[in-house]
Amino acid sequence: MAKGSVRKKGKKWYYRFYVEDASGNRIQKEFPGTESKSETESLLRKAMEDYETKMFLAEAKNITLGDMLDMWVEEDLKPGSLSNGTVMAYQSTVSRIKQHPIGKRRLKTVTADHLQAYMDLLSFGGTNPDGTPAKALSVGYMRLYSAVLQNSFRFAVFPKRLITFNPMQYVVRRSKDDDYDLFESGTDPEGAVPTITYEQYQSLTDFLKAKNNPALLPIQIAYYTGLRIGEVCALTWQDIDLNEQCLTVRRSMRYNGTRHKLEIGATKRKKVRTVDFCDTLAEILRQAKREQARNSLKYGALYRLNYCKAVKEKNRTYYEVYMLSRTEATPEADKHLSFVCLRPDGAIESPSTVSLMCRSAKKKVPGLEDFHFHMLRHTFTSNLLSHGAAPKDVQELLGHSDVNTTMNIYAHATREAKRSSARLLDKVVSSG
Repeated sequence: MAKGSVRKKGKKWYYRFYVEDASGNRIQKEFPGTESKSETESLLRKAMEDYETKMFLAEAKNITLGDMLDMWVEEDLKPGSLSNGTVMAYQSTVSRIKQHPIGKRRLKTVTADHLQAYMDLLSFGGTNPDGTPAKALSVGYMRLYSAVLQNSFRFAVFPKRLITFNPMQYVVRRSKDDDYDLFESGTDPEGAVPTITYEQYQSLTDFLKAKNNPALLPIQIAYYTGLRIGEVCALTWQDIDLNEQCLTVRRSMRYNGTRHKLEIGATKRKKVRTVDFCDTLAEILRQAKREQARNSLKYGALYRLNYCKAVKEKNRTYYEVYMLSRTEATPEADKHLSFVCLRPDGAIESPSTVSLMCRSAKKKVPGLEDFHFHMLRHTFTSNLLSHGAAPKDVQELLGHSDVNTTMNIYAHATREAKRSSARLLDKVVSSG
């Protein structure tokens, strides 16, 4: 058991006790107490008990929670084995935590109560400390915040030894009670996964055709294949077999807001999948390929070529996408990519530019006020399930980890299939 004592210097009492340094030598550490001897003796007893349990002293000093998060990102998150997409999502979450006043609080003063109040604000919404309204976050976002705080505080305890225990272990993720109104009007109280009709899809494509906007092709591909926006933009012509009418999803494109680079990487589940497509999309793709060949001749030396290069950072490899004109020297080590979704001059049509056009369509196309790109994926799934496709087949086409994910997310989108099943009873009664 470590031995300790208190002593008075000026008006304040201090407490001290012996600990072992990294070499195993006994050294005396002194800490400030209060102006009360009894309070300082109480602090001494708690500090000694804590040391006997942990066998190390916390060295948080005056660093803030935000400082600790930055240390965790650089020393634990980036060198780790998580995918680049997950790392990017965690870094984005760290940035948002640091913008809240809790990020400026000194780490050694952060308690489980502080963290619980913060997580409750994220979960239920309310009013931010600056008086602005805070919207409740989705379950997916809450998982991100919880993972970041759990892992970073665990890192702060060990190996950093900034604090002696993890206050996040006492924090729970709370959710709203599943209340509902017995007398609410409407026929679908469960809500529905948002989809668009074929007529709305035609209105959307007519709007884009009138503008000759390059977002048209990504939207057409997503409507007929259910690909995510990053998967569509990362498609190359080598991924598409027009004879067999199928495409292979190998990678995804995203903008890394932390590194300020456009990157390609693995898909969400890190699995390669094959998606068959219909005659309509096959003809759309053939026309796009012919149009790109014409544009290549039209722009000549000014036509843009797309490449990716590998960049290593903290045992992590990123694949940056960039463009060069034909007059610029071709880098030997970098890979040339023949993307399917291009602008007329050969430049990449990135997920962010497609998303911008989707937001424009929301404002200008009647009936699409709630439209976003991911609705095309919902619509693809709804169309397949409503017309009798096997859920297992749909799961594989979408790249979900298991069939339960497919059915849980899209159960409400099969309204027509439910109606058809209910009407089977008419046939049973009439044949009886």
